[in-house]
Amino acid sequence: MKIIEKIPYFSIPIDLLDPFPNHPFQVRNDEDMEELISSIRERGVIEPLILRKEESGRYQIISGHRRKKACETLGITEVPAEVRDVDEDEAAIMLVDANLHRSHILPSEKAFAYKMRLEAMNRQGSRTDLTSAPLEQKLNSRKELAESVGESSASVQRDIRLTYLIKPLRDLVDEYRIAKRPAYELSFLSEREQGMLFDEIELTQNTPSHPQARRLRKLSEAGELNQSAIDRILREDKSNQKDVLRVRVDFIKDYIPPEVPFSQMENYIINALKHYKRYYVRGGKGIAR
Repeated sequence: MKIIEKIPYFSIPIDLLDPFPNHPFQVRNDEDMEELISSIRERGVIEPLILRKEESGRYQIISGHRRKKACETLGITEVPAEVRDVDEDEAAIMLVDANLHRSHILPSEKAFAYKMRLEAMNRQGSRTDLTSAPLEQKLNSRKELAESVGESSASVQRDIRLTYLIKPLRDLVDEYRIAKRPAYELSFLSEREQGMLFDEIELTQNTPSHPQARRLRKLSEAGELNQSAIDRILREDKSNQKDVLRVRVDFIKDYIPPEVPFSQMENYIINALKHYKRYYVRGGKGIAR
C-alpha cells in the first residue's frame, strides 16, 4: 500500500500574508463570502491556506485569499496553512488551478487567469526544453492549458484576448452587456479606439453586435476608424436582431442547482419557466393568464 506523506500545517499570523502578485480572482463581499464567514465563525478554518515563503520571511498566498478576508472580518489573527516549496511560476499555476472550480467566475477573471497560467507555462517550457523554438513552446503550452481546463485552444485564445480590452469595456463584458464574440473582435482595436468606442456606448447606450464589432475591427486595421464611424455603426437600426435578455449569473445562482453547468443554465431556466406556466399560472395561483 502506498503511503501518502502528509504535509505539515502551520499556524501563521495573518499579518504576514501577502496576496499573490496580479491575482486575477476578485475577493467579493457577496453571499458566498457571507456563507464563508458564517462557516469559519462556527467551525473555524477547516481547509488550510496554501502559501509560498518569500525571501523577506513573509508569505505569498497561493490558495486562500477569500479565507484570509473572512478571517480578517472575524478578527482572527492566525490561520492554519501549508507552506509549499515552489517557485513563482509553479505557484501561479497552482493558484489558477485552485480557483477555476469556483461556482461563478467573471469572464475577465477567467481571461487573466488563463493568461497568467499560460505565461508561467511558457517560462517553464523555455527553461526545460532548450531545443524547441519559442513559437513551438507557446503552441504546446496553449494546447496543454486547453486540455487541462477542458476547452479548445481557440476558446482559450479568445478568452485571453479579453485582457487586451480597456477596463471599462471589460466591465461591460463582465456585466454581460457585451458578449464574448464581439468582445474578441474589439480587443484588436487600439486603446485610443477602444476609449472612443466606450464613449459612444455611454452616449448612445448601444453596444456592438458581433457583425458590427467585426466591421469596427476591419476599419481599425485599415486605419479608417474614427469617432464618426463608431457613432454611425452604433446608431444603426437593429430591428432585424432579436432582443436578448442578459442576467448576471450571480443574481440567479441561488435558484439553480450547483450541479447544473453554465452551458446548460439557459435550458434549465427555460424548462423552469415552462413548469411555472403549466402548474402555477394555469392552476389559478398566478396573476397572469
